[in-house]
Amino acid sequence: MNVASIILALVTLQRLGELMLSRYNTRRLLACGAVEAGASHYPLIVSLHTAWLIALWVWGRDQDVNPAALAAYLVLQGLRLWILIALGSRWTTRIIVLPGRPLVTSGPYRFCSHPNYAVVIGEIALLPLALHLPLTALIFTVLNLAVLALRIRVERRALAALGRPRTGTP
Repeated sequence: MNVASIILALVTLQRLGELMLSRYNTRRLLACGAVEAGASHYPLIVSLHTAWLIALWVWGRDQDVNPAALAAYLVLQGLRLWILIALGSRWTTRIIVLPGRPLVTSGPYRFCSHPNYAVVIGEIALLPLALHLPLTALIFTVLNLAVLALRIRVERRALAALGRPRTGTP
């Protein structure tokens, strides 16, 4: 097994673990009276990320690794961990709003309204670049930006309906 395959295996395991954590947190939040918004576009997000991983496995598993792009990707993983810690049991891959609870404003949310989306934008671009797949990086970055534009609109509407608009940069 080469370095690229090891990286892809770790990223795949990470994503599967995040889905499990998201399901757990989503169930707990919904049981506490939270409401999901934008469920209809969630399969699109899952499909995009699945296609991204498949493309990386198909075209990237035998590639050499660009150390600079990989290092930048690893920095994003530190930011992802910071986001997970800041959100705690409120972190999920879905848009879940919890009436009566304030928005999280600690951690990276002090600086950016959507730090998780910023990290995902970077990940979608950087991991293919780390595997010398610039066209894959471009295609999935454009697709991801389109999906995130929809998602952010849905999230803002859901928060505004609770009287808690989210403003700022993504």
